[in-house]
Amino acid sequence: MRKSPSIASLSVSIATAGVLMVTAAGCAGGTPNSGQSSAEGTPSVAPSAPSGTPAPTTPPALATQSAVPSTPPSAAPAPPPSQPSTTEQQLAALSLEQRVGQLFMVAAKATGAEPGTMQALTKYHAGNVYLSGRSKAGTAPTASLVSSLTGTVSTATTGGVPLFVATDQEGGYVQVLSGPGFSSIPTALIQASSGAEKLRADAATWGKELSSVGVNVNLAPVLDTVTSPQFAPSNAPIGQFQREYGYDPANVSLLGNAFAEGMKDAGVEPVVKHFPGLGRVVPNTDVTSDVRDTATTRNDPALEPFHAAIKSGAQWVMVSNAYYDKIDAANIAPFSSIVMDSMLRADAGFKGIVLSDDLCSAAQLEAWSDAERALNFFGAGGTMLVCADPTSIPAMHQAVVQKATADPDFRAKVDAAALTVLRVKAGQ
Repeated sequence: MRKSPSIASLSVSIATAGVLMVTAAGCAGGTPNSGQSSAEGTPSVAPSAPSGTPAPTTPPALATQSAVPSTPPSAAPAPPPSQPSTTEQQLAALSLEQRVGQLFMVAAKATGAEPGTMQALTKYHAGNVYLSGRSKAGTAPTASLVSSLTGTVSTATTGGVPLFVATDQEGGYVQVLSGPGFSSIPTALIQASSGAEKLRADAATWGKELSSVGVNVNLAPVLDTVTSPQFAPSNAPIGQFQREYGYDPANVSLLGNAFAEGMKDAGVEPVVKHFPGLGRVVPNTDVTSDVRDTATTRNDPALEPFHAAIKSGAQWVMVSNAYYDKIDAANIAPFSSIVMDSMLRADAGFKGIVLSDDLCSAAQLEAWSDAERALNFFGAGGTMLVCADPTSIPAMHQAVVQKATADPDFRAKVDAAALTVLRVKAGQ
């Protein structure tokens, strides 16, 4: 995996004296152009035995006695203990509160961060941020905004661990950043018409624009397969806004992953979404509750674009907020261990960041409190929670810290998730 420019410099300087004590530390989409902050800016690791002493000359009378070595054989020495990796040392250096902070990605308005965002980054140690809404200010003001956000990094906030800074630059109706220095990016459907080679080159250009302002993660591309051109207008989250790269998994995989590779070429991490797919639903989970996919199965052909992305080294997968009746009808995807652990981790072999869609403002989540949303997501195997409403961060962060303090099994999940984030940040 390519290292994002601002993350590759992740230093072991935070592994201060004592951080080797790993054991002691317990380590082991809104509507288009609405400005609604959503997760995707959606339509918003023989010694040689002693030779002993030569046998002495024995008297004849004793010649038949067995010679006994003068020194007993030595036991083989124990192998040296394995040393913790750099990221394990980094994890050991973080407090529980800072570890939990690494598991959140909080929204910052692209036109200027609000006090709630800054509080999340400082008081609640949030380790990741994304630019949301819409900004036409161009590259210079955006770079200044990003600098103000990354400037919050300190020993007290993130333990010195740099932020992931994301935005949603899909193109078309879903392009957060525009203005001088930013290209006008067409919809995915139009991007697809240029072919994979050109699309990869174009995406590298768009990615360099993001990198130039300090953005190192793009919440794109969409790898959902809309079932047909005829169904597309009824598919509110994807097809209605031409966010799809085609209508069969093979084309979506070829073209969507060309976009992803272009982003990597530019040093920007792509986030493939929305696993296991939103191409068959009708309502949009951002604005409607009880959104269900009644067709997709655990071994569905529509999963191929995601599997291809993972095989090619994608380190981020965003899960959708929908229910999947043929997979886990009782739980929305971000609360489903079947979706996140069984399908992504076990079936697909994914080892990176399992990212939620927005769990703070989406209508699909209205039945759960902020605390329940966070506990359910991390309990089911999620890695990083996206929150469009910074005012929800205190309750979520506190709930996760409290449960991790009281529940060793949950603490193990928090530590594992934080270690995954640190590994991705280190380019591992």
